[in-house]
Parts: sequence; C-alpha cells; structure tokens
Amino acid sequence: MGRAALASEQIGQVFIEGRRGRDRLEFTEYGAGDAWVVLVPPLLVPRRVHDRTARMLASNGLHVLLLDPLGHGGSDRPADPLSYSVTAFAEQVVALLDHVGAPRAVVGGCSIGADVALEVAVIAPDRVAGLLLDGPVLENALGAQLSLLAPVLTTARFAPLALSAVRLATRPLPRRLAPEWVRLVLDTLDVRPGPVAAIVRGVLFGRFAPSSAERAAITAPTLVVARTADPFHPVGDAEMLVEEIPGAVLERAEVPLEWRRRPERLDLVVTRFARECTRPTRRGRRTRSS
Repeated sequence: MGRAALASEQIGQVFIEGRRGRDRLEFTEYGAGDAWVVLVPPLLVPRRVHDRTARMLASNGLHVLLLDPLGHGGSDRPADPLSYSVTAFAEQVVALLDHVGAPRAVVGGCSIGADVALEVAVIAPDRVAGLLLDGPVLENALGAQLSLLAPVLTTARFAPLALSAVRLATRPLPRRLAPEWVRLVLDTLDVRPGPVAAIVRGVLFGRFAPSSAERAAITAPTLVVARTADPFHPVGDAEMLVEEIPGAVLERAEVPLEWRRRPERLDLVVTRFARECTRPTRRGRRTRSS
C-alpha cells in the first residue's frame, strides 16, 4: 500500500475527430517509463473503476493510462448514437497511444472494456504488447447483457425524467468520506439521459467484439480472467476465448468479485503478466529512444 502511494498521477486530455467535429477525451496517467499499460472501463462506468489497479501496477514500475472513452466519465458526451461503438472506443485507445508517444502497450479492460481491448488487437495489432481481459462479453453473455442494457436504453429514451430524477437525487450526496465503491456508483449515475441512450444504442446496434475468426488470428500474449458466479460475464466466454487465441492463459477467480474484495492474488498474476509483456527482450526493441 505504501509503494502504491509513490506512483505519480496526472490527468490529461486528447482530442479526436468525431462526427460533429473535435471531441475531447480525458485520461489519467500513473507512473512513468516505457512499459505501457492501458485499461478501459466497462460500458457507462468511469475510468476511476481501475484507479486501485492502476496505482498497484504503477508502483511496480509500469506506466499506466486509464481512458474514459467517448461518453464516459470526464470525456465529451455527444447525444449521437453513431458516435459510439466498440470499434470507435478501440480507435480512441489507439489515438491515446499516439498522443502519449507509446508505440505499444498492454491493453486491457473489464466487461465490454475487455471487448474494446480485443478490438484494438484486431485493428492495430502492432500496437498491442499483450491483452489483459477481465470478464469478456462474448456470445454466452449476450442474452444477460441485453437484459441489462435494454431497460437502460428504454428508460433513457422514453422515460428520461426518471433518469434525470435519479441524477438530481444522487448528485448532492457527499462523496469525500464515502467508500470508494459508493463514489463510483454515484459517479456512474451522474449522467444525462440523451448521451446514455446514445451510448447504449450505438453499442447494441454495433458488434460487441471481434468475430471468432478475428479472435483466432490474434497473436499478442493474452491473459483472461474468468469471473466466478457472474451471469453477465460467464466463465464459458472466458474459456472460449482462451481456446481461440493461441497461447492465451486462463486465470480463474477463486471467489465472486475476488479482484475487488481480495485483490492480492490476482494483482500478483496481472503484474507478472504485464511486466513480462513489456520487457524489451520480448518486444525485440525499446518503445522509446533514449
């Protein structure tokens, strides 16, 4: 815990060209050096969900970026469904790497954030040093995800006052002394109906993840974390992904929400994986000239 406090943190921004002009994306940078890691949050959840993991990785010598994709957290939130898709989020990760001058990085995320990482490996394989995938959302999870996201879309589009009422009721609540998970929930609820409807609609009518054939062509080292007793992120999807991607490794959570409740074991596994992926000998060259 003391070592994590030594990792420097700073907030940055990067601009991308969108359908309506320039859009602003916000990110947080932890640590320093040439061993880059980018983490993407789940759909509709701000990047701070990965704060603890980022500090842990940075305290172990990794240079970590947490991105709020368009429509999330501190980034711009256009109310245009065509601005959003898993592929668009992946392109934003590549834009972030370009912005900070990182030729390659371990790219990871949880839930649909893991699907975004997969998409980065498909559209820009030379930028991916490794994949860290926590609870990917593939074919087995589709029904459960639809049952979760469809009511969100319906409420945001046809009963926006209900969503606005939740926002108005939760926004004044004090955050400073609240537990981290409470602050995360409050930040997630602090959204306007228009952008929420646009994000969910854009993602639902796009593709959740690369096809099976595209996944089988991925060559980056891959670590897949399988969640226990989670119907929205079934173990079957994690197992299928490990069978598809050559050399992929499966790490099973021992208890539900292990990485949140008792993170020490998985922290060690993930740190070893990321450091191995970013070693100069594995990459064949340094990512930044001296």
